[in-house]
Amino acid sequence: METLQPLFTAITVIFIAATMFAAGLGTTAAALRSALTNLPLLLLALLTNLVIVPLLGWGVGALFSLPTAAFIALVLVASSPGGPFGAKLAMVQNGDVVTGAAMQVLLATVGSLTFAPTANAILSSTDIGQAVSLDVATLVATVALLQLLPFTVGLLLRHYAAPTAQAWHPPAGRVSNVTFLIVLAGMLLGNWRDVLALLGSRTLLAGLILATAAFAAGTLFATGPPARRTTMGGVAAVRNAGPALAAIGLAFANQPAILGALAAILLSGLAAALPIVAVLNHRRSRPTASEQSTDQDTAVR
Repeated sequence: METLQPLFTAITVIFIAATMFAAGLGTTAAALRSALTNLPLLLLALLTNLVIVPLLGWGVGALFSLPTAAFIALVLVASSPGGPFGAKLAMVQNGDVVTGAAMQVLLATVGSLTFAPTANAILSSTDIGQAVSLDVATLVATVALLQLLPFTVGLLLRHYAAPTAQAWHPPAGRVSNVTFLIVLAGMLLGNWRDVLALLGSRTLLAGLILATAAFAAGTLFATGPPARRTTMGGVAAVRNAGPALAAIGLAFANQPAILGALAAILLSGLAAALPIVAVLNHRRSRPTASEQSTDQDTAVR
């Protein structure tokens, strides 16, 4: 798998960029402005992702009395909002993709600044680990390059060249879907030993519970119609692996136990979120009673 790591990294970059590009192609400036100027939604999203979810991670880790390595990994994951899978989950569930993509980019940017202080506060309060120090400028630049730039390019195309945006939107979505499946398969194949070693442990269960609780919190602490609320739940459930991986490298010397726990927690988080959005997709794809009645009336005529 190590020889395939550069290829997997490249596909992951393509997935993130294609997902954000597709989200931008489907976004209007008016809809984006409406999402970002919705002050109650914005404040609730920041509260949920920067405060509530990290506290949930701390609480779940303490509740299950996780080993030190697993506890550190869980806290790092919980403290890192804005994962690129958030926009994808919005697409999968037929949710509010515009709001989900906008909030994901915003949270990833803000999270680049808040990640280290948040993780340090929790780890120092439990006397576990050491200070987490990160290159904030590099994290912000990564978010800008991989998430903000393709989203903005797609948005500008939608605004200034709508026919081109409409023509490019389906293939961009297909690239996002295909690379999404490859990334999932790569994560499983690349970390199967770590996950297998943790089967039956409390670490996988803690990851599942954290993601489920984060989804519930994101949905509860949101405003607007159900599609928007569950979209914010998906954004809260999947976290940003980049800062967590950087912290493990810089502060914990890439300890295998922490890296293995991180992979298991990230995968279990996706395993918790995907069935939820699949059910939401199924419900939203079914015609309502009124639509069925209209179709029957049309058929009779």
